[in-house]
Formats: sequence, C-alpha cells, structure tokens
Amino acid sequence: MLCQLDHISVIAPSLDAGAAYVEACLGVAPAAGRSHPGMGTHNRLLALGPSVYLEVIAIDPQAAALTRRRWFGLDQMDAGAAPRLGAWVARTDDIAGATTPELGQVEIMRRAEHTWQMAIRPDGAVPLEGAGPLLIQRAPDANPVAALAPSGLHLKQLLIEHPEPDRVRALFKRLQLASDATLSVMPAGRCRLIAEIQTPTGLRRLGEA
Repeated sequence: MLCQLDHISVIAPSLDAGAAYVEACLGVAPAAGRSHPGMGTHNRLLALGPSVYLEVIAIDPQAAALTRRRWFGLDQMDAGAAPRLGAWVARTDDIAGATTPELGQVEIMRRAEHTWQMAIRPDGAVPLEGAGPLLIQRAPDANPVAALAPSGLHLKQLLIEHPEPDRVRALFKRLQLASDATLSVMPAGRCRLIAEIQTPTGLRRLGEA
C-alpha cells in the first residue's frame, strides 16, 4: 500500500475564524469549499501546490443533527477555541489494506453525486493526537486541488512533533510514508503539527504559535 500526503487541515470553531487564522499567517484567504452532510461539517480550501492543499474545517451550523461523533475531533472543540493545524490526510489506492483500528474504520462518504472512502475513528478523534493521518481513497480524477485557483503557495514540509516519535515512524513505514521527504517526525513533549509553506513573501510556518 502506498500512501501520499493529500492535504493538511486547520480545525476551527467556525470557517470565518479558521480562514482569518490562515490569512494572517500566509497572506492568502482560503476559498469557498464544500459541505459534508454525513458529518455535519463544511470547509474552505487553499491550494499548496499541484497536488496538495490546505483545508479549514468546522462544524456546519446549518447541518442536521447527528447521532454520531464528527470527524477531526470537532465535537471536543470549544466554541471559543483558537483555530489550529490539527490534522492531515493521506490518500491511498488501498484504504482497506492500509487502515488499522488506530486509524479508524472505512466508511463511504457522500455529497451529491460524489462518493469517496475515509477511515474514521468511532470516537471522532484524529489518529495519534494528529500525528497520524486520516486516510482517504477517491477516484483518481476527483482530487479537489485540481479545481482550486493557484495561490502562489507551496508546502515545503510538514513537521510532526510527538512524544513517541518511533511509534509515529513505525506507522509511516507500514503505510509506506517513510520515504516522503515532505514529512518530518521529531520528539517533543506533546503532539504538534507545523507546516512550512513557501509564500511570495518568504517561508511561513503555520501552526507554530
């Protein structure tokens, strides 16, 4: 199974708060995105190159009530919490073979005529506090980044700090992410994601504050 970094996710109490956070750091605001009826969420998107993008995701206040936990740990986020770079997603062509109980159970997601598969934990939490990826499998021609306007931004590296770096590296090796030069794992007292992004005005670090 070969997995690749697909997108990084800013988890926010609202789309406006998340978009303002991204624009303050990178100088570019995310564009209108999509809703996820099955999860009661919606997003805004920003291209970070030809194959990677940034997502701001939040609970959709217009969505119908759910009887399940939302993904990305959004049900545990306080309404007054600050947006944060809290998750990332890896794409694969073999999600059934790639996922584990730690990463979640494979579910079919639907929006209008579009369907895709995601590995989602029953508790809605992100794997390894955010160090591990959520897995996605979609049709080869269905990546949202293809429809996004160029932003002038490019993801150089995703730095992953975690108290158990060897555990994170072992997961990456099993997913065949170990050779991805975009990912870097380092020891730290708590989990934190930092995205190094090249902008027209220089290198910025999203998630550092």
